[in-house]
Amino acid sequence: MAPITEVEGRRLPLSNLEKVLYPATGFTKAEVLHYYATVADVLLPHLRERPVSFLRYPDGPDGQVFFTKNVPPGTPDWVTTAEVPRSEGPARMVLVEDLPSLMWAANLVAEFHTHQWRITDPGEADRIVFDLDPGPPATVVHCCEVALWLRERLAEDGFEAYAKTSGSKGLHLLAAVRGSSSEQVSEYAKALAVEAEKAMPRLVLHQMKRSLRPGKVFVDWSQNAARKTTAAPYTLRARAEPLVSAPVTWQEVEDCRSPGGMALQAPDIPPRLQDFGDLLAPLLTPDEAGTLP
Repeated sequence: MAPITEVEGRRLPLSNLEKVLYPATGFTKAEVLHYYATVADVLLPHLRERPVSFLRYPDGPDGQVFFTKNVPPGTPDWVTTAEVPRSEGPARMVLVEDLPSLMWAANLVAEFHTHQWRITDPGEADRIVFDLDPGPPATVVHCCEVALWLRERLAEDGFEAYAKTSGSKGLHLLAAVRGSSSEQVSEYAKALAVEAEKAMPRLVLHQMKRSLRPGKVFVDWSQNAARKTTAAPYTLRARAEPLVSAPVTWQEVEDCRSPGGMALQAPDIPPRLQDFGDLLAPLLTPDEAGTLP
């Protein structure tokens, strides 16, 4: 029988706590749950009011890995859900609004992926995102070079950009935006990706075509589409090691000289929070948002 714990008055069964989910380090499910409990104060503000898609890996990254967008069977009735517009018709998705909901979701063993809009106004995007994905032999070092160019270019249009690791091999750039639809933000992001490719043709690619990817950084602008999601800040990723999509400072981006320097794992995050706090906190403040030119 699964052990029962109580979180803020909610009773939660927790299963398979000794299961090793990250084979390269022996990181267990119990450690996954402890990680999420530890970072809840900074993670939850980035999840609230955003429908969550779960990339589940209940047996680790070498087992079955699958997306769950709709409310999973067996979801407790106290977990908040909402109807979300989709082209094929509305669907009901989970909103992770509090610590009990977070721990329930963490027990599913899942990455957290969110849209660039809030359920309170699905028609308006509130974030711009660029997913910088290196095609080998390019690495995150090259992503950092592209990120610095994009940071300056966004600043020209009045946007303050923030960086986080993807939790895989690349880098994410985010900026707060207001007053525009997802379609308008996508068009703007694509234009900047094209501009980056013209400025750095040997390094940057704005097209997803696989044959063009080797040795270049793909600036994925398409995740701004209303239907798309991106790995949330502080989510663990389904990799051999417990890598996290973690905020980084611009000084770290400027100083990046080796791929390992951006490979942040779950045990790294609590000390970083003590040193830096939530580096993405300004994205949560509407007054910090810019507007499209």
